[in-house]
Amino acid sequence: MRLLSVLTLSITALFAQAQTTAAPETNAPAANPLLGLPPVPIPADNPQTPAKIALGDKLFHDARFSIDGTVSCATCHSEKHAFTDGKQFSTGHHGLTGTRNAPTVVNAAFYTSQFWDGREPDLEGQSKQPPVNPVEGGLANHEPILQIVRTDPDYKKAFTEVFGVADAKLTMDHVAKAIASFERSIVSGNSPFDRYYIQGDKRALNAAQVRGFQLFIDQGRCVSCHTIENDQALFTDSKFHNIGIGINAIQDDVPRLAGAFLEAKAKGGDVDQIVLTDKKSSELGRFVVTDKMTAIGAFKTPTLRNIDLTAPYMHDGSLKTLKEVVIHYNNGGVTPADAKVNDFLSGGIRPLNLTEAQINDLVEFLKALTSPQFAQTVTAAAQQETGHVSH
Repeated sequence: MRLLSVLTLSITALFAQAQTTAAPETNAPAANPLLGLPPVPIPADNPQTPAKIALGDKLFHDARFSIDGTVSCATCHSEKHAFTDGKQFSTGHHGLTGTRNAPTVVNAAFYTSQFWDGREPDLEGQSKQPPVNPVEGGLANHEPILQIVRTDPDYKKAFTEVFGVADAKLTMDHVAKAIASFERSIVSGNSPFDRYYIQGDKRALNAAQVRGFQLFIDQGRCVSCHTIENDQALFTDSKFHNIGIGINAIQDDVPRLAGAFLEAKAKGGDVDQIVLTDKKSSELGRFVVTDKMTAIGAFKTPTLRNIDLTAPYMHDGSLKTLKEVVIHYNNGGVTPADAKVNDFLSGGIRPLNLTEAQINDLVEFLKALTSPQFAQTVTAAAQQETGHVSH
């Protein structure tokens, strides 16, 4: 609470300052692409090197690591879509679809756990699962991947240079470390918000965005989970909350579903496979990891950085626009407004009583969290796909 109080005071001061005009600064600091972010946490047993990142990039884009040769990590996490895919549910091998929306890889390096339910503690563990998931890569095990990286001349050379291993000594741990290293290099800050809040550039946000910022930390209470500190902002607490998405539709069936899941898990059922193949079980959220009823329907707080580029939203991709997201919270965790609130809803979720104008201002603020490099990449890709390329 002390941090939030200090934060609120500092933001309120910035808000007040923004109401006055100021002459343009002639000696503005050089653009820092990581402005607003803390140092990227790097595991001691997997240090970053340019060669390792380049190897991970190649592995990330290799569609041979799927049963039909059509699915790579980049299939669901494309740079053209700010490392998402723009779909409600991603398409796996042979056109199969899962139950969850592909979250962005951008700034995933800062999460303390991976996947919507946090079932993997790090990017290394996360990277191993999609190739062997029945609706994603579809492989029975990792052996086909190892066969490729142990025999492909380019991979053999790269793994020897990066890890000093080849042939049978080259394992999935090495593959995972390389992919994770590439993913840790995909970070971005320097949004209009960062220039406004961190650098103190009062011209970086327009009037609606400034009002939206005040709502974000005050009446909207968004900052409670999408955290901002005095000198950095990850816009996530990396915790798990039931916000009334997905679980509302199955709440009457929760006792049966929870019992059936625990029984399947006790018999050796694979959590990764269950949550991506059974829609109702997927809605159990963090419960599938902790087995605790208090975690029913709870999902990880996603970062809000570049959120304007990564629609649709929520773990199930059920909300198509940022305005729909804000309205859902304004309703107190239900969509539509007259829907029944689920019994496991997180305590902080309650009606916000925002006006239509305030909702619009909050949406405008969320748009100010976009980093220039991704705005340019996504726009260019969209223009290319529609044939309207500007010169």
